[in-house]
Parts: sequence; structure tokens; C-alpha cells
Amino acid sequence: MSVHITRTGMIGIKLGMTRIFDESGNQIPVTLIALKDNKIIAQKRVDKDGYDAVVMGYGIAAAHRVSKPVRGICAKAKVEPVKGMKEFRVSADCFIDIGSQISADHFVIGQYVDISAQSIGKGFAGAMKRHNFSGLEASHGVSISHRSHGSTGQRQDPGKVFKNKKMAGHMGDVRVTAQNLQVVDVDVEMGVIAIKGAVPGSEQAVVYLSDAIKKALPPTAPVPAAIVKGIENKVVEARVQDSANEGMIEHNESIEEDVAAKLATEVKEGEANASQAAADGEQQ
Repeated sequence: MSVHITRTGMIGIKLGMTRIFDESGNQIPVTLIALKDNKIIAQKRVDKDGYDAVVMGYGIAAAHRVSKPVRGICAKAKVEPVKGMKEFRVSADCFIDIGSQISADHFVIGQYVDISAQSIGKGFAGAMKRHNFSGLEASHGVSISHRSHGSTGQRQDPGKVFKNKKMAGHMGDVRVTAQNLQVVDVDVEMGVIAIKGAVPGSEQAVVYLSDAIKKALPPTAPVPAAIVKGIENKVVEARVQDSANEGMIEHNESIEEDVAAKLATEVKEGEANASQAAADGEQQ
């Protein structure tokens, strides 16, 4: 019996669409997504929180531009403040250490992913655009009602329009999840992956990627994640290095002060010796 593995997802920025060509010369429309500065900033445990999850943060933000709770979480994790965060449910064997950074090759070529984002807002739209209604007749008795949605109610009973009736109204700007999107290419150095087809959201929108729940995870996918080696808690190391540099500067300044004081003492002693020699010569 195989054990189901649930890995963490990632947070990306939608860059836009382009096309690539396969070995046969066929063009494939793809959406480019930047996966940079994804780091684990917290963990949720089933014994304490009731479920297993990791909190992923992305980007680097100025401290005054994030809320106090976010600053507290980042300070506890000893990482720089992040632009945003999201929880991803994981299985017990897919926990990742706090401070670890995840690279773009967390998703492999050929893998299927689910992507969630806020869809593009369309404003107020009619029934034909919003719900794909066919509209009324283009002629033969229809007067200035060609794109209307028709009747919306019944008779005196029930005497109302039921909720969720398909009518004209605000369209778009809602959370949308596109499932079973295929990863076509991965560039680890640039931190960019190419997804076949369209992805919800506008350009520069924040998107959330996770392994497809309706497709099997490829055996080549890294478990628990594609962790960048050697840079865990790099902010802490940088602070330690800064402290060491400050200590070295203070040490060098103290040495310079000692040397200056010693030189001043030697100058005074030389002047005193010269004055004494001059006085002895006059007495002779």
C-alpha cells in the first residue's frame, strides 16, 4: 500500500505569456511564473495546531511596510520581512526546517500542478458575457432586448427572485483555481518555470502553485522539497558577519588609539629630553 505524499506548494509572480518550440518545431503557448525568495517561516504541527502545514513566505519587504504580526513571525524565524505568506498542508514526512529556501526545481518538467490566483476583474457584465447566455432573437418581434437575459422570476408564488440566479452583475476578481496544468520548462538560475496554457490572474499577480491533486506525483520530484543548500538562515549569518565586522572595526579603532597615545607619549618624552639637554649645555 503506497503512502500518499503531500508536499508544500510555492508562491510565484505571473510574468506573462510567450511561446516555446518543442523538438518537432511545434509551438507551445506558455505562461512564465517567477519563483524567487520562497522560504519557510513557520510550521504547524498536528499535536499543537490540529493539522500539519508549513507557512511559506515570498519576497523581501521593508519592515515598515509589513504588519506587526508578520514582523513577529519573521523575527521568530530569523528571516527578513516577507511580502506575503501562505500556509500549505503537508504530510508528516514532508516538513521543512524553518529558514530553508525552496528553488524553482521543486516542480519538475512534465509534472502537473494546480494554480490559484485572483482572476482579472471585468467590471459589470451582462448575462451573455458573464454566463454565456445566447440572448434573444436578433429580429422578428424583439425590440431593443437582443442581449437581455429574459425573465428572472415566476408568478405571485414565490413572488421573488431566488438567490444565485444567473443575471447581469460584477464579473471576475474572484479566487480561481486552474487544475492539471503541465510544467513545460524550468530555469533554476533565473527562478522561472513555464506552464503550458493560460494561468489565472493578471501580469505581476501573485499565484499559488501546488502539486495536482488529480494527478500522480512524478518519481523525479524532490521530496520533501528542492531546498537550496548552504543558505539556510543566511540573514542570521549576515547579521553575525556584520557584528564580527563591527567588532573588528572597534578593535582596529582601539589599536589606532593606543598607537596614537604611544606616539604622543614618545613625542612628549623627546621634547622633555631635548629641553633637559639644552639646560645642561647652558650650565656648562
